[in-house]
Amino acid sequence: MIRTPALRHLATSSARFAVRGTAQQRRWAKVLDVRFVATQPSQVVLEKYREKLSQKALQEGHGSIENLKAAYADKIQELRKGDAVDAPSIQELSAIPQPEGTPPAIKPLGDILDLEKVADLPEKELTAIWRLRHASSPQTLCAVIPAPTYQAMESLARDSPFFVLPVPHESQGAEMHFLQWTFDAASKTSTVLFTQLVEYKTRGEFAQPHTTVTHHLDLIADKGLVLMQGQVMEGRGVQPDHAKWLVMCLQRFYGGWEQKGDELDGQRKERAEERKRLLEWFTNGDPRFSVEKLLEEAERLG
Repeated sequence: MIRTPALRHLATSSARFAVRGTAQQRRWAKVLDVRFVATQPSQVVLEKYREKLSQKALQEGHGSIENLKAAYADKIQELRKGDAVDAPSIQELSAIPQPEGTPPAIKPLGDILDLEKVADLPEKELTAIWRLRHASSPQTLCAVIPAPTYQAMESLARDSPFFVLPVPHESQGAEMHFLQWTFDAASKTSTVLFTQLVEYKTRGEFAQPHTTVTHHLDLIADKGLVLMQGQVMEGRGVQPDHAKWLVMCLQRFYGGWEQKGDELDGQRKERAEERKRLLEWFTNGDPRFSVEKLLEEAERLG
């Protein structure tokens, strides 16, 4: 799920940050839970296969690598009889075929909408239908995204699939969250998994995301639109408003708000470039990345 250099330069959990800004801006006095426990050598193979395993867990409806391991516990034991190593082999787990009859966690868009019918709908009506389908639950998110906006985000996500974002909490500072992009050509989707950084720090490979956001790409060529849907898991300590904030920050840091068709003025262009640099620095483990700079840019969005 994560590369060691990506979080190497995060500040410690006890660090406090005085964020500059106007009276109207959010002032986040401190950052919580941002110490990263370095990956141990025994996890190197796990990191190599993590994206594949996360995708497999989602596709098979298990929700996490931990649940995937549990589902295949008997099969793993059978494959590893006589082996002195206690931990399940990641290579073996990746190679286990999907059992028949297991529904995928990420449904293709064709299982949600009648693609032949919606292909003839104008954008306004399609947008209304998509929002209506997700209006019944406060735990869901949805959006209809113009193709250029999504394509700009995906371009950066391919190079920088991991990042951290802050969520402000009044009188409590900002809580850090880790995000991961995954791509699945078979279902024509890309998915972003959001996990509390403290959850990853505590549970490592067993950390469970609190929010998943899936982009359906079926209509991107014919209608120039991407349909997005998200789910906020109950009982994970994150409210829908927090998830909405994270999605907004995701769009900003991955360049989604700079694709409006209008020319950026000097200040907006400078801010967009600074967010892009932070993304690149984080990905490369560059010491120029800092939580202070991340907070300053995120605060500007409020």
